[in-house]
Amino acid sequence: MTIVYDNYPHNPDLQTDWGFSCLIEGLEKTILFDTGADGSILLDNMTKLQIDPQQVDIIVLSHVHWDHTGGLSAFLGQNSQVTVFAPQSFPPDFSRTVTQVGAEYVEVGESTQICEHAFSTGELGRAIKEQALIVETGQGLVVITGCAHPGVVNMVRRAKQVLDKEVYLVMGGFHMSGFSNTQVNQVIRDFQQLGVQKAAPCHCSGDRTRQMFEDAYGDDFIRVGVGKKLTIMP
Repeated sequence: MTIVYDNYPHNPDLQTDWGFSCLIEGLEKTILFDTGADGSILLDNMTKLQIDPQQVDIIVLSHVHWDHTGGLSAFLGQNSQVTVFAPQSFPPDFSRTVTQVGAEYVEVGESTQICEHAFSTGELGRAIKEQALIVETGQGLVVITGCAHPGVVNMVRRAKQVLDKEVYLVMGGFHMSGFSNTQVNQVIRDFQQLGVQKAAPCHCSGDRTRQMFEDAYGDDFIRVGVGKKLTIMP
């Protein structure tokens, strides 16, 4: 897994910007989860990471906000032979912009298999509907969130319900920058009660949230940012 777009730095050669995108390799299909806000930044970061857009088979979009979908059009200009999985709450004209360039578009309502060992949680939430990506690994489930508007704990709980397996890692935006210390500590306790082994908050999680997770998780906290690569062994 390689974070190709994030507002937190890691690789100094890459550009940071508000948004999120993560490449998942090593499965039956190569998946790009979210596309960041700016297509030029997304593609430039991919080039510097020696990632060829042509190698991507599937795009999974977490939710409709611009900082997760803004890079899609530029990406499709480089590779339109992909399947895009988006929550069914996306506006109708969004699907037209995808299909008119030749890409396939799949609306996600309930939990859906994306490819072998990769699943959507299904669309969650009310005001802002969102899906997370679940990846089955030899160490347990990896749950990747875009912003976790429906609540990161709710999304992790749904991932466990979908596949009935332990959660190894939760990574991505936790949407907790405005949380109080009490609220952050409650999420950490919920993670621990759910058996989440490792945590890697970034994007919209907030500096204080990241520090509190690091204090609680110690060596099992992973500080991630744009360009960070994580390899999970079989």
